[in-house]
Amino acid sequence: MWRGSLAVRLGTVWIASTAGAAAAPVCAWGQHAADGRVQARMGHVDFHIDSSVVLRIHSLRGALLRAAPEHLPYLDDKHSFILAIDTARIGITPASLSGLLNRYTFAYRGSPLRKLTVTVKEGHVEQRGLMKGISFTMVADLTITPEGDLRLHPTSIKAVGIKVGGLMKFFGLNLEKMVNTSGARGVRIEGNDFLLSPTGLLPPPKVQGRVVAVEVTDTELVQVFGPRPESEAHPRAPPEPKAPNYMFFRGGVLRFGKLTMTDTDLLIVDAEPKDRFDFFLDHYNEQLVAGYSRNTPDHGLIVTMPDYAALKSDRRLPPPAVR
Repeated sequence: MWRGSLAVRLGTVWIASTAGAAAAPVCAWGQHAADGRVQARMGHVDFHIDSSVVLRIHSLRGALLRAAPEHLPYLDDKHSFILAIDTARIGITPASLSGLLNRYTFAYRGSPLRKLTVTVKEGHVEQRGLMKGISFTMVADLTITPEGDLRLHPTSIKAVGIKVGGLMKFFGLNLEKMVNTSGARGVRIEGNDFLLSPTGLLPPPKVQGRVVAVEVTDTELVQVFGPRPESEAHPRAPPEPKAPNYMFFRGGVLRFGKLTMTDTDLLIVDAEPKDRFDFFLDHYNEQLVAGYSRNTPDHGLIVTMPDYAALKSDRRLPPPAVR
């Protein structure tokens, strides 16, 4: 019985057929192109971390980097690539931040913080929950450190509804001494201040980038990423500049499903542009199957996808009329 792989090239796309192989190998034809980065641009995308935790990507420019030298970026494996952000505006709602803290940051055995709820009122961040089994409320100001971390500086701390900030100061206590966060993901405490790493908080895919500013509203916290020293001065624009909601990948080599794209030219657009593009990487193939695609004259690929939430209707998008 034949066991191995077969790759057929169509323009910039290699279609890999495997027999008894878990993943197509990196062939010689991909070595040169694989040295380049896959540029990434996104606009108006709700990027799902899970079914309810969502990052609101208003705009993003960056690149997909290999997580390991021997592996190409592969959309089906979130551990295979790193999203290196050059510039971006990324928001997160208080509800999504609450879910992120509960399900990822403090989701470990023996965590001192549980059942956290974050709200924003008049520019201040309010956090409620259980600290070592005792209910607490903390109101804090949100600022950025020179390193790009988010600093939550408490202006009020209550335990079981009673202010304890002055009492803690009297006894020489602070949250750093009382709460051990060594097992937490992307958060540490200095004195009474919580310091959150915007990229370290997130589960895979790994994210690189530096936050230079934060904007606080009652509906979301917007993190503004500044350019990295190695970022490209002139990232390529998507082939359909009028598409309001999109994800665009250009250059390098990118794998998705059974396809390997050399000199990647992949544009993913929202089928319903009147609202933000609801995209879930864990279920991208379901969105792909429910949509349709077309090739460009220079062998690029444009994919139109429905929102993730629209998949519940169990309907495929009709292809566009042939002109």
